[in-house]
Amino acid sequence: MDLLIAGITIFVLAIFVGFEIITKIPPTLHTPLMSGSNAISGITVVGALLSAGSQHTMLTTTLGFLAVVFATINVVGGFLVTNRMLAMFKKKS
Repeated sequence: MDLLIAGITIFVLAIFVGFEIITKIPPTLHTPLMSGSNAISGITVVGALLSAGSQHTMLTTTLGFLAVVFATINVVGGFLVTNRMLAMFKKKS
């Protein structure tokens, strides 16, 4: 029970710290950071594929599949946002 409470506490603190860090990033750094987070999400997709493919239990397969779906959505969304931001810096013809 103590381990569960410690895990939940760390998770909640990570949410607050992550929110504070993300809101303090200036717009000029957003595109390079988004590219880095896309790379991390790509690694997450690989890990999720390994989890879904291991088929230890039905729970790990289901959670792995959901992780693949959400990580893929995150990667595609990140690339779309990065592409849109880079298009703002192109010269209009």
